[in-house]
Amino acid sequence: MKLLKFAAIDIGSNAIRLLFVNVIENEGDAIFKKSSITRVPIRLGGDVFTKGKIGKEKKQKLLDAMIAFKHLMLVHDITDYRACATSAMREALNGKEVVNLIKKQADIDIEIIDGKTEAEIIYNNRIVDFLDADHSYLYVDIGGGSTEITLFSNSIAVTSKSFNIGTVRLLNELVEKKNFVLLKSWLKEIKEEYPNLIVIGSGGNVNKLLKMSRKKEGKVLPVKSLKRVYNFIKTYNYEDRIKVLGLNPDRADVIIPASDLLFKITKWSGANEIIVPKVGVADGVVRQLYFDYLKKTDRKNQTN
Repeated sequence: MKLLKFAAIDIGSNAIRLLFVNVIENEGDAIFKKSSITRVPIRLGGDVFTKGKIGKEKKQKLLDAMIAFKHLMLVHDITDYRACATSAMREALNGKEVVNLIKKQADIDIEIIDGKTEAEIIYNNRIVDFLDADHSYLYVDIGGGSTEITLFSNSIAVTSKSFNIGTVRLLNELVEKKNFVLLKSWLKEIKEEYPNLIVIGSGGNVNKLLKMSRKKEGKVLPVKSLKRVYNFIKTYNYEDRIKVLGLNPDRADVIIPASDLLFKITKWSGANEIIVPKVGVADGVVRQLYFDYLKKTDRKNQTN
């Protein structure tokens, strides 16, 4: 048996996450077990989507978090890491400046990825393991700044598209109507060719809906079972979602627009069922790190 540990940093528009995963190699198999996850609600998109760049205060918070993440990775004695930044950093006018600052002061390399790369990383989660070849699926990852949707049919990724519709943008009323028109039109085209779609939902808000529904992750559920939870949450105002329902402050506001978006997507695509596997960008990054590690190891063995 061989034990490896990898770290993934996901710098999103709402929160940033540091995920540690143990990979246990045993007799040709690799078992992925989450060790710990640290989440910091910096909400970079609150600056970027309203002002065009990351402000001084959020820049400092991000730097402080990355310095802390660096120390945690040293203590965990990881095999490798990868840090990916998505929608907010993509659009920030000072995104590259912030990346250089973090490299200089925290010694962490950040890769600003586009929507296509984000979808590919998510695909690394072995989403096909959740698929039945007899059905077609829409993998929907709802983030703070964008939503990535991938169509799977016969266990193969057919097409993928990124939309600038995310929870932080929605919260600040910064999503242009044309983006919804584009999303609706794209989904209706898919619906015509691929009827009876099942949605695979990803993202912190969808995970929270599942948890509050007390249903099992990775199981096919009626969309209405999550919609009931959403309708229940909606009866509480922001403060009571925190005090009574126990939601984190940075979850209590965005869960409503995130749910609205999710159910628009299920309606426009004609999907009546949903699966929530509780995996995301960070999980996909870890799997890619492990695959890259195997390639490097193979090349090293071949040259020796």
